[in-house]
This record gives sequence, C-alpha cells and structure tokens, in this order.
Amino acid sequence: MPPKVKITKDMVIDAAFAIARETGAENINARTVAKKLNCSTQPVMYHFSTIEELKKATYAKADRYHTNYLMNIGKSQEEITLEIGLNYIRFAMKEPNLFRFLFQSGYAEEKSLPEMIDSEELTPVLSAMQGAAGIGMEQMKEAFLIICMFAHGYASIIANNSLEYDEEVIKEHLTRAYRGAILATQEGMK
Repeated sequence: MPPKVKITKDMVIDAAFAIARETGAENINARTVAKKLNCSTQPVMYHFSTIEELKKATYAKADRYHTNYLMNIGKSQEEITLEIGLNYIRFAMKEPNLFRFLFQSGYAEEKSLPEMIDSEELTPVLSAMQGAAGIGMEQMKEAFLIICMFAHGYASIIANNSLEYDEEVIKEHLTRAYRGAILATQEGMK
C-alpha cells in the first residue's frame, strides 16, 4: 500500500488560491479546498482552525501575486508609472475574481488610504514610481493617491464586467491622470 500524501499548509493555501482565482473567494470552504486537494476536510481544518484564517492566508498569497504582476515591467524608466497603472487595470481584466477578493472583499489589513500608502507591500511599487518620476517620496505618495483612484475606478468597472478593456483609450486617460497628479502635487508642495 503506497504511503498517503501529506497535505501541507502551503498545499491548502495553494488550493484555496486556485479556487479564489477560478470561482471567487466566496467559494473557499473546507469542502471545496478538500475536493481540490482530493482529500478529506480533516487536513484543511488541521492547518486552519477556521475558514477565516485560511482566507486571510489566501489573501496574503493573492496580494504577493498582485504585487509581482504589477512589477512585471519591461518598459523604460520614464514609462514605469504608466506600466504599473496599466498592469493594475490589466490584472482586473485577466484576474477579476482575484481583483474582487483583493479590493472589494474587506480582507485588506489596511482600513484607510493612508494605511495602504504606508504598507510594506506597496513600497516596491512606490519606489519604482518615485525613481521614474524623479520626485520625493511624500510627493509620490500624493500623486499615487490620485493615480490610484483613477486606475482603481477603471479596474473596478472592468472587473465587474461593466466596461470593455480598450488599452489605447485607457493608456491615454492614465497618461493624462498621471501628468495631472504630478502637476497637482508639485503645485501643492509650493
């Protein structure tokens, strides 16, 4: 008789992440995860005493995945901010279930925009944008808020199937929002 496969905590998180991606985080439960792993619910509940704990761990994995997606930039320094914004909107188009989980489910640890801006997870994004813009970090945070709200609006509408993705139109609008945000923060710092 072959030995039983040991179900690890990472395997449980990976299965829950796959469910969140495929059908939405609202479908993460002990049965769906166990089915994905081809096991009983016991290993799932062994590693996570509640489904809330599992969803939080899955959220953290989705957040890391999203940051890596945003930072997958092949453009020149001058276009980093535009590419990050476009990647944010592309993510909503390509991964609508994960987008909704990350930004519309209430699982984010940060409960306000200032908390989000100061979060450790956002540091690589802000640093890349700051370097490309050639401005101070506080100024970049102010500009990011403006750009973020604009990009998030587009992404939310797309993720919820209310708008078709038109990269050229979005690129033009995002470029204008970026220029306006930089100008607004420069005027505000005077």
